[in-house]
Amino acid sequence: MARPDARYREAYNKLLDICGALALDDKLASEMALAKEIGVSRTVVRNVLQRLHDEKIILWDGRQKTLIRKPLAKDRIKIERKNISIESLQSRFLGWVARFDVPPNTALNVAQLSKEFEVAPHTLQEFLASLSRFGLVERKPRGGWILLGFTLDYAMELSEFRTLLELNAMKTFVRLPKDNPVWKDLAKLRVEHTTLLENIDTNYHEFSRLDEKFHRTINSVVKNRFVVDFQKVIALIFHYHYQWNKDGERQRNEVAVREHLSWIEVLEGGDEALVEQTVNKHMKTSQETLLSSLRVNNLV
Repeated sequence: MARPDARYREAYNKLLDICGALALDDKLASEMALAKEIGVSRTVVRNVLQRLHDEKIILWDGRQKTLIRKPLAKDRIKIERKNISIESLQSRFLGWVARFDVPPNTALNVAQLSKEFEVAPHTLQEFLASLSRFGLVERKPRGGWILLGFTLDYAMELSEFRTLLELNAMKTFVRLPKDNPVWKDLAKLRVEHTTLLENIDTNYHEFSRLDEKFHRTINSVVKNRFVVDFQKVIALIFHYHYQWNKDGERQRNEVAVREHLSWIEVLEGGDEALVEQTVNKHMKTSQETLLSSLRVNNLV
């Protein structure tokens, strides 16, 4: 059997606890009820039930799930937390914010989120502390964290600084020799953007991830640890607000996809003046999106 992930392991151990509270020959609840009680999908529940059946703890016959032996301590699965990179943690944090539309001033449950992101609580604490330097989160006086919003001044200063970093990256990029592997990455991005544009009516929500990938590729050519650190946080903040503001999302994403394609075209053309003009245009659009997000959510 393939090694199960942490969520599966936790679900299996929880269902063992449920079985332990039953008497022999008792029936387990429905898959839907078990999924709700444990907090996982029905697919995970079915996988867990299959293992319980294989281990002869239950007899699973159609809709009937009968306890045929009590679970033992040795039946439990050890839960191991993965040591993921900060980049992966940032991506998971962004995905969580985007998926659940987390509003400003939301209290963050470190214990719960550490399970969600499959990291140790102290790793998540360190990550949140790094974000606090940029005003994205704030530590509560009595412990814990709050996800914050942004002021108009903060947004403007952030946008201006981001433009400087992007212009620097683009000028570095356009001067690279054509045999540099990053040009192949750019060609792949052009294909991905073109495909998304062709299916923008139904797949416009996929732009956020593509946008993150695009700017990460562009900025990867700058080998400066301070720039890299700021770029990661800036990207996180901008993507957070792109997801937060749903007004005109489809049209806004189409405009951004087209601007990215123009960006790729001028990069491949090699005209630095045109590159700077294109970057400034896209950064202006990005700034307007951020400010619109703040207005929609009554922060300015």
